[in-house]
Amino acid sequence: MMPTRSSEDDAMHGLGAACNAIRDDLERRNAARDQAIVLSRQLIRHCSESIRALHRRDLVGADAKLDEVSAGAAELKSVVGEYPDLYYTGYTQDALKEVAEAYITRAIISGRALPSAGELDIESATYLKGLGEAATELRRFILDILRREEDHSREAERLLNVMDEIYDQLVTFDFPDALTRGLRRQTDVVRGVLERTRGDLTQSLRQQKLQDALRRFEDQIDADVGGIS
Repeated sequence: MMPTRSSEDDAMHGLGAACNAIRDDLERRNAARDQAIVLSRQLIRHCSESIRALHRRDLVGADAKLDEVSAGAAELKSVVGEYPDLYYTGYTQDALKEVAEAYITRAIISGRALPSAGELDIESATYLKGLGEAATELRRFILDILRREEDHSREAERLLNVMDEIYDQLVTFDFPDALTRGLRRQTDVVRGVLERTRGDLTQSLRQQKLQDALRRFEDQIDADVGGIS
């Protein structure tokens, strides 16, 4: 006669099955995590390349990179979509923050309406941090304008006003850090960059006005001398 299965054997069989199911789940999660890390790094690189193209004023190149960004973001979300813990982890949300920054920067430089968090399919806190980083990125654009262009006041002032408006919006989000995930610190960074940029632009505009006044004075002197002779 075959020995009967004891209740202890049944318990051990149940334990093994439970642990095997958990092991399978963790292996799938680990594979998804490894893939998500690689995709996050690629996505951040594409975002950086898009912004660098904007600095070169290569709008076509920037848009081509944004197409890669869009595809990369979709792939990343598909990999972590089944695992909320992987979706909300740092490397995933950091990459999506860079996506928000790239698209927002492109819109600002082109004078377009900013895409919303819903349009980009990005979490609210992540979008706001991307918005803050886009504002700080504008400082480089402004400094490039001041360095390259003789008559730079209009576009530089426009970008500074955009920085100001973004900061004015960010300071209104007075929510716990658990919800905004470091937005307050990001807002403080924006304020510091805004103040430095405003000072740089003010000084540059004063120098430009002084140069214009000196040029007009020299032209007047030349005209007076020419009239006398």
